[in-house]
Amino acid sequence: MSTDDGKFDQALFTLAEQHPGGVPDLLATIAGFLNRKTDFFVGGDKGEWEKLVLKIFRKEAEIAQEVARKKREEKEATDRRRAEARKKKEEEERLLQEQQSAAITELTDAEAAKMEQEIAAEKSSDSKPDNIVTSTTEDKKDDEEEPEDKGKLKPNQGNGCDLDKYTWTQTLQELELRIPFDVKFTLKAKDIVVNIQRKSLKVGLKGHPPVIDGELHAGVKMEESLWHLDKNTVVVTLDKINQMNWWEKLVLTDPPINTRKINPESSKLSDLDGQTRGMVEKMMYDQRQKEMGLPTSDEQKKQDVLKKFMEQHPEMDFSKCKFT
Repeated sequence: MSTDDGKFDQALFTLAEQHPGGVPDLLATIAGFLNRKTDFFVGGDKGEWEKLVLKIFRKEAEIAQEVARKKREEKEATDRRRAEARKKKEEEERLLQEQQSAAITELTDAEAAKMEQEIAAEKSSDSKPDNIVTSTTEDKKDDEEEPEDKGKLKPNQGNGCDLDKYTWTQTLQELELRIPFDVKFTLKAKDIVVNIQRKSLKVGLKGHPPVIDGELHAGVKMEESLWHLDKNTVVVTLDKINQMNWWEKLVLTDPPINTRKINPESSKLSDLDGQTRGMVEKMMYDQRQKEMGLPTSDEQKKQDVLKKFMEQHPEMDFSKCKFT
Protein backbone atom coordinates (compact mmCIF):
# COMPACT_ATOMS: atom_id res chain seq x y z
CA MET A 1 0.00 0.00 0.00
CA SER A 2 1.52 3.26 -1.14
CA THR A 3 1.34 6.18 1.27
CA ASP A 4 3.00 8.93 -0.72
CA ASP A 5 1.75 8.69 -4.34
CA GLY A 6 -0.70 11.54 -3.68
CA LYS A 7 -3.11 10.56 -6.45
CA PHE A 8 -6.16 11.15 -4.20
CA ASP A 9 -4.86 14.42 -2.75
CA GLN A 10 -7.04 16.66 -4.91
CA ALA A 11 -10.19 14.71 -4.10
CA LEU A 12 -9.35 14.73 -0.40
CA PHE A 13 -8.59 18.49 -0.49
CA THR A 14 -12.04 19.05 -2.00
CA LEU A 15 -13.56 16.89 0.70
CA ALA A 16 -11.62 18.59 3.48
CA GLU A 17 -12.78 22.05 2.34
CA GLN A 18 -16.34 20.99 3.07
CA HIS A 19 -15.50 20.29 6.74
CA PRO A 20 -15.30 23.59 8.66
CA GLY A 21 -14.43 21.65 11.80
CA GLY A 22 -11.13 20.55 10.30
CA VAL A 23 -9.47 17.14 10.72
CA PRO A 24 -11.81 15.82 13.43
CA ASP A 25 -14.85 16.40 11.17
CA LEU A 26 -13.05 14.84 8.18
CA LEU A 27 -12.11 11.72 10.19
CA ALA A 28 -15.69 11.49 11.47
CA THR A 29 -17.01 11.52 7.90
CA ILE A 30 -14.57 8.76 6.86
CA ALA A 31 -15.45 6.67 9.92
CA GLY A 32 -19.18 7.16 9.20
CA PHE A 33 -18.67 6.04 5.61
CA LEU A 34 -16.84 2.89 6.76
CA ASN A 35 -19.62 2.19 9.26
CA ARG A 36 -22.47 2.66 6.80
CA LYS A 37 -20.98 1.15 3.67
CA THR A 38 -18.55 -1.53 4.99
CA ASP A 39 -18.18 -4.05 7.77
CA PHE A 40 -14.92 -2.39 8.87
CA PHE A 41 -15.90 -2.19 12.54
CA VAL A 42 -17.67 -5.60 12.83
CA GLY A 43 -16.17 -7.79 10.12
CA GLY A 44 -13.11 -8.94 12.01
CA ASP A 45 -12.09 -10.04 15.46
CA LYS A 46 -12.81 -7.74 18.37
CA GLY A 47 -10.44 -4.80 18.40
CA GLU A 48 -8.98 -5.70 14.99
CA TRP A 49 -10.14 -2.41 13.39
CA GLU A 50 -8.37 -0.43 16.16
CA LYS A 51 -5.08 -2.24 15.52
CA LEU A 52 -5.36 -1.53 11.81
CA VAL A 53 -6.10 2.18 12.31
CA LEU A 54 -3.22 2.55 14.77
CA LYS A 55 -0.81 0.68 12.45
CA ILE A 56 -1.66 2.89 9.47
CA PHE A 57 -1.58 6.17 11.42
CA ARG A 58 1.62 5.28 13.28
CA LYS A 59 3.36 4.49 10.00
CA GLU A 60 2.32 7.85 8.55
CA ALA A 61 3.36 9.56 11.80
CA GLU A 62 6.84 8.01 11.55
CA ILE A 63 7.19 9.23 7.96
CA ALA A 64 6.01 12.73 8.94
CA GLN A 65 8.39 12.87 11.92
CA GLU A 66 11.34 11.73 9.78
CA VAL A 67 10.60 14.40 7.15
CA ALA A 68 10.28 17.03 9.90
CA ARG A 69 13.57 15.92 11.46
CA LYS A 70 15.43 16.21 8.14
CA LYS A 71 13.95 19.66 7.51
CA ARG A 72 14.96 20.77 11.02
CA GLU A 73 18.52 19.52 10.55
CA GLU A 74 18.77 21.19 7.15
CA LYS A 75 17.53 24.48 8.63
CA GLU A 76 20.01 24.26 11.52
CA ALA A 77 22.87 23.56 9.07
CA THR A 78 21.80 26.51 6.90
CA ASP A 79 21.61 28.78 9.95
CA ARG A 80 25.11 27.67 11.03
CA ARG A 81 26.55 28.35 7.57
CA ARG A 82 24.94 31.78 7.48
CA ALA A 83 26.20 32.59 10.99
CA GLU A 84 29.74 31.47 10.10
CA ALA A 85 29.67 33.50 6.88
CA ARG A 86 28.38 36.55 8.75
CA LYS A 87 31.03 36.15 11.46
CA LYS A 88 33.77 35.79 8.84
CA LYS A 89 32.59 38.90 7.02
CA GLU A 90 32.44 40.92 10.27
CA GLU A 91 35.96 39.76 11.18
CA GLU A 92 37.28 40.76 7.76
CA GLU A 93 35.63 44.19 8.07
CA ARG A 94 37.03 44.63 11.59
CA LEU A 95 40.57 43.77 10.46
CA LEU A 96 40.31 46.14 7.51
CA GLN A 97 39.03 48.93 9.76
CA GLU A 98 41.86 48.34 12.22
CA GLN A 99 44.39 48.53 9.40
CA GLN A 100 42.89 51.79 8.19
CA SER A 101 42.41 53.55 11.54
CA ALA A 102 44.92 52.06 13.99
CA ALA A 103 47.31 54.58 15.51
CA ILE A 104 51.03 54.31 14.75
CA THR A 105 53.02 52.03 17.01
CA GLU A 106 53.83 53.83 20.24
CA LEU A 107 57.45 54.85 20.55
CA THR A 108 59.58 53.60 23.40
CA ASP A 109 61.26 56.16 25.68
CA ALA A 110 64.58 55.49 23.95
CA GLU A 111 63.06 55.98 20.49
CA ALA A 112 61.28 59.14 21.62
CA ALA A 113 64.52 60.53 23.06
CA LYS A 114 66.35 59.68 19.83
CA MET A 115 63.68 61.45 17.81
CA GLU A 116 63.94 64.52 20.03
CA GLN A 117 67.73 64.55 19.56
CA GLU A 118 67.35 64.31 15.77
CA ILE A 119 64.86 67.17 15.71
CA ALA A 120 67.14 69.26 17.95
CA ALA A 121 70.11 68.46 15.68
CA GLU A 122 68.15 69.55 12.61
CA LYS A 123 67.19 72.80 14.30
CA SER A 124 70.81 73.33 15.36
CA SER A 125 72.10 72.76 11.82
CA ASP A 126 69.50 75.17 10.47
CA SER A 127 70.80 77.88 12.79
CA LYS A 128 74.48 77.49 11.83
CA PRO A 129 76.54 80.01 9.84
CA ASP A 130 74.35 80.30 6.76
CA ASN A 131 72.78 83.17 8.67
CA ILE A 132 71.34 84.90 5.64
CA VAL A 133 69.38 81.85 4.55
CA THR A 134 68.20 81.06 8.07
CA SER A 135 67.09 84.61 8.71
CA THR A 136 65.24 84.73 5.43
CA THR A 137 63.47 81.48 6.26
CA GLU A 138 62.43 82.75 9.68
CA ASP A 139 61.22 86.04 8.22
CA LYS A 140 59.20 84.11 5.66
CA LYS A 141 57.58 82.03 8.42
CA ASP A 142 56.68 85.20 10.30
CA ASP A 143 55.24 86.72 7.11
CA GLU A 144 53.10 83.62 6.63
CA GLU A 145 51.54 84.04 10.06
CA GLU A 146 47.77 83.64 10.05
CA PRO A 147 45.85 86.96 10.25
CA GLU A 148 44.16 85.93 13.51
CA ASP A 149 47.59 85.31 15.09
CA LYS A 150 48.91 88.82 14.41
CA GLY A 151 50.11 90.46 17.62
CA LYS A 152 50.12 87.27 19.67
CA LEU A 153 53.21 86.49 21.76
CA LYS A 154 55.61 83.69 20.91
CA PRO A 155 55.44 80.84 23.47
CA ASN A 156 58.34 80.42 25.87
CA GLN A 157 60.34 77.18 25.95
CA GLY A 158 57.68 75.63 28.18
CA ASN A 159 54.87 76.40 25.73
CA GLY A 160 53.59 79.17 28.00
CA CYS A 161 54.38 82.83 28.58
CA ASP A 162 56.87 84.95 30.58
CA LEU A 163 55.12 88.00 32.02
CA ASP A 164 56.28 90.78 34.32
CA LYS A 165 55.01 89.30 37.57
CA TYR A 166 54.81 85.60 36.79
CA THR A 167 55.66 82.83 34.35
CA TRP A 168 53.58 79.89 33.26
CA THR A 169 54.30 76.76 31.21
CA GLN A 170 52.09 73.92 30.04
CA THR A 171 51.74 70.42 28.68
CA LEU A 172 48.53 69.03 27.24
CA GLN A 173 47.70 67.68 30.69
CA GLU A 174 48.57 70.45 33.10
CA LEU A 175 49.77 74.01 33.56
CA GLU A 176 52.44 75.26 35.99
CA LEU A 177 52.44 78.84 37.28
CA ARG A 178 55.44 80.39 39.08
CA ILE A 179 55.09 83.69 40.96
CA PRO A 180 58.28 85.00 42.64
CA PHE A 181 57.84 87.41 45.59
CA ASP A 182 60.61 89.94 46.31
CA VAL A 183 60.42 90.10 50.10
CA LYS A 184 63.11 90.34 52.81
CA PHE A 185 61.89 87.31 54.76
CA THR A 186 61.30 83.65 54.05
CA LEU A 187 57.72 83.05 53.04
CA LYS A 188 55.56 80.45 54.75
CA ALA A 189 52.27 78.95 53.69
CA LYS A 190 50.35 81.15 56.14
CA ASP A 191 51.65 84.25 54.30
CA ILE A 192 50.12 83.17 50.99
CA VAL A 193 46.58 83.40 49.65
CA VAL A 194 45.77 80.82 46.97
CA ASN A 195 42.20 80.12 45.86
CA ILE A 196 41.80 77.61 43.01
CA GLN A 197 38.33 77.26 41.54
CA ARG A 198 37.16 75.38 38.47
CA LYS A 199 37.19 78.53 36.30
CA SER A 200 39.04 81.11 38.38
CA LEU A 201 42.32 81.64 40.23
CA LYS A 202 43.48 84.04 42.94
CA VAL A 203 47.10 84.21 44.20
CA GLY A 204 48.83 86.83 46.34
CA LEU A 205 50.30 87.83 49.70
CA LYS A 206 48.03 88.33 52.68
CA GLY A 207 47.34 92.03 53.22
CA HIS A 208 48.39 92.93 49.67
CA PRO A 209 46.53 93.17 46.34
CA PRO A 210 46.55 89.77 44.59
CA VAL A 211 49.02 89.22 41.77
CA ILE A 212 46.40 87.15 39.93
CA ASP A 213 42.67 87.39 40.45
CA GLY A 214 40.62 86.45 37.41
CA GLU A 215 38.84 83.94 35.23
CA LEU A 216 40.95 81.09 33.82
CA HIS A 217 41.23 80.45 30.10
CA ALA A 218 39.60 77.02 30.58
CA GLY A 219 38.37 74.73 33.34
CA VAL A 220 40.65 72.87 35.78
CA LYS A 221 40.17 69.93 38.13
CA MET A 222 40.09 71.51 41.58
CA GLU A 223 40.75 68.26 43.44
CA GLU A 224 43.82 67.48 41.28
CA SER A 225 45.30 71.01 41.33
CA LEU A 226 47.72 72.08 44.09
CA TRP A 227 50.33 74.66 45.11
CA HIS A 228 53.55 74.81 47.12
CA LEU A 229 56.39 77.15 48.01
CA ASP A 230 59.79 76.92 46.32
CA LYS A 231 61.77 79.30 48.58
CA ASN A 232 59.97 82.62 47.96
CA THR A 233 58.27 81.49 44.75
CA VAL A 234 54.70 80.23 44.76
CA VAL A 235 54.29 77.30 42.38
CA VAL A 236 50.71 76.45 41.32
CA THR A 237 49.98 73.30 39.30
CA LEU A 238 46.62 73.26 37.52
CA ASP A 239 45.25 69.99 36.13
CA LYS A 240 43.36 70.65 32.89
CA ILE A 241 39.87 69.27 32.34
CA ASN A 242 40.29 69.28 28.55
CA GLN A 243 43.64 67.59 27.98
CA MET A 244 43.56 67.81 24.19
CA ASN A 245 44.01 71.58 23.74
CA TRP A 246 46.74 74.14 24.42
CA TRP A 247 45.93 77.28 26.45
CA GLU A 248 46.69 80.62 24.79
CA LYS A 249 46.58 82.50 28.12
CA LEU A 250 46.41 81.78 31.84
CA VAL A 251 43.64 84.22 32.79
CA LEU A 252 41.47 86.17 30.39
CA THR A 253 43.27 89.47 31.14
CA ASP A 254 46.64 88.05 29.97
CA PRO A 255 48.01 88.70 26.47
CA PRO A 256 47.50 85.60 24.26
CA ILE A 257 50.29 83.42 22.89
CA ASN A 258 50.38 81.93 19.39
CA THR A 259 49.51 78.28 20.03
CA ARG A 260 50.42 77.45 16.39
CA LYS A 261 54.06 77.96 17.39
CA ILE A 262 53.92 75.59 20.35
CA ASN A 263 56.60 72.91 20.22
CA PRO A 264 55.01 69.62 21.41
CA GLU A 265 58.31 67.76 21.77
CA SER A 266 59.43 70.07 24.58
CA SER A 267 56.94 68.24 26.79
CA LYS A 268 58.24 65.05 28.43
CA LEU A 269 56.63 62.20 26.54
CA SER A 270 57.22 59.76 29.38
CA ASP A 271 55.04 61.91 31.66
CA LEU A 272 51.98 61.71 29.41
CA ASP A 273 49.26 59.08 29.60
CA GLY A 274 49.15 56.48 26.83
CA GLN A 275 46.43 58.12 24.74
CA THR A 276 47.90 61.65 24.92
CA ARG A 277 51.43 60.39 24.35
CA GLY A 278 50.35 58.44 21.28
CA MET A 279 48.64 61.54 19.86
CA VAL A 280 51.73 63.76 20.45
CA GLU A 281 54.08 61.16 18.98
CA LYS A 282 51.83 60.88 15.92
CA MET A 283 51.91 64.68 15.51
CA MET A 284 55.73 64.65 15.75
CA TYR A 285 56.06 61.77 13.29
CA ASP A 286 53.66 63.30 10.74
CA GLN A 287 55.40 66.68 10.96
CA ARG A 288 58.79 65.10 10.23
CA GLN A 289 57.34 63.08 7.35
CA LYS A 290 55.89 66.23 5.78
CA GLU A 291 59.21 68.08 6.14
CA MET A 292 60.95 65.24 4.28
CA GLY A 293 58.23 65.04 1.61
CA LEU A 294 57.14 61.58 2.79
CA PRO A 295 53.61 60.26 3.48
CA THR A 296 52.10 60.77 6.93
CA SER A 297 51.09 57.83 9.10
CA ASP A 298 47.48 57.94 7.86
CA GLU A 299 48.58 58.19 4.23
CA GLN A 300 51.02 55.30 4.71
CA LYS A 301 48.27 53.12 6.21
CA LYS A 302 46.03 53.77 3.21
CA GLN A 303 48.88 52.86 0.87
CA ASP A 304 49.59 49.65 2.83
CA VAL A 305 45.93 48.61 2.80
CA LEU A 306 45.70 49.33 -0.93
CA LYS A 307 48.91 47.40 -1.64
CA LYS A 308 47.66 44.39 0.32
CA PHE A 309 44.30 44.52 -1.49
CA MET A 310 46.04 44.60 -4.87
CA GLU A 311 48.24 41.64 -3.89
CA GLN A 312 45.16 39.66 -2.83
CA HIS A 313 43.39 40.41 -6.13
CA PRO A 314 45.97 40.02 -8.94
CA GLU A 315 43.15 39.34 -11.39
CA MET A 316 42.01 42.98 -11.15
CA ASP A 317 43.53 45.69 -13.37
CA PHE A 318 44.45 48.82 -11.40
CA SER A 319 46.57 50.42 -14.13
CA LYS A 320 43.95 53.01 -15.06
CA CYS A 321 42.73 53.73 -11.53
CA LYS A 322 43.37 57.05 -9.83
CA PHE A 323 43.80 56.85 -6.07
CA THR A 324 43.47 59.78 -3.68
